[in-house]
Amino acid sequence: MDAVKKYCVRHGIAIELRSEGWLIVMHRGPRRHFAFGYDIGLNSAIAHRIANDKAATAEVLEISGIACIPHALFLNPRLNEFVAARGSWEAMLRLLERHPSGIVVKPNEGTTGKSVFMVSTKPALELAVNRVLASNASVSISPYVNIEREVRVVLLDHLPVVVYDKDRPSVTGDGKRSLLELALAATPVEQRSAVLPGMVGDLDRADLDAILPLGQRRVLNWRHNLDSGARPILLEQGEIRDACVKIAIEAAKAIDIRFGSIDVVQVDGGLQILEINSGVMMESLNRFHPDLVDDAYSAALDKVFHEAR
Repeated sequence: MDAVKKYCVRHGIAIELRSEGWLIVMHRGPRRHFAFGYDIGLNSAIAHRIANDKAATAEVLEISGIACIPHALFLNPRLNEFVAARGSWEAMLRLLERHPSGIVVKPNEGTTGKSVFMVSTKPALELAVNRVLASNASVSISPYVNIEREVRVVLLDHLPVVVYDKDRPSVTGDGKRSLLELALAATPVEQRSAVLPGMVGDLDRADLDAILPLGQRRVLNWRHNLDSGARPILLEQGEIRDACVKIAIEAAKAIDIRFGSIDVVQVDGGLQILEINSGVMMESLNRFHPDLVDDAYSAALDKVFHEAR
């Protein structure tokens, strides 16, 4: 949260970090304000809880008539008193049968993009679910869709402060080298720890060793996370940006969120909401556009301290 620290220094606000840096205590005169994790305190508790729950977010968007990727909730079997008597495994298998091209398994709560798996077989589904539930209280499952582009819209009181496309790393075949060789050659050393693990984990040895035909483009990761090697491309004013901002604002209004990041995906030419995050996490973006990140947090904290007067 360097942007928060910079803001406090500029405005003469005392800042104190507690709980291993997760709790930020800000003092200005008699006023004391808390930020926790990536939540600076502008959102209501219920808006924060809904946004942090992927299945709940999808439910709210669906009943609000907003196009979104559906997410089905499954509780950890350890919460047996809350789990339906019929169990969850059969329902998971039905989802897999309904979506033969694959389903995505991930923690139902959280914003890190970790422990996200795309599976298309029963053994892979069982392994992915067990991995997620080993450290989470619940899992959400959504259909795997061919995402043509993913745009993140950061909104503050329904106004866009940051809008960027997530450009995944890719290579183009030369008819001589394998996919793995091309990926190693195209990926800077400092980016390999972000790009390569996801690719190697998703593909088998035959895919990695296959010679990529001349001129064929291959995306190295199906995930669009910046932490997985995608690059943020700021969207200029135009039709695509306007359309993404429009549906993002509709989604923010549906759950009554003031400051958050909304992931908008383009599937078969149409726009849908993938996720909403009430904790605005921008460390990865900060590597490319630090001034933009500072401006976004400054605008949000201006509202925090102005409204506290």
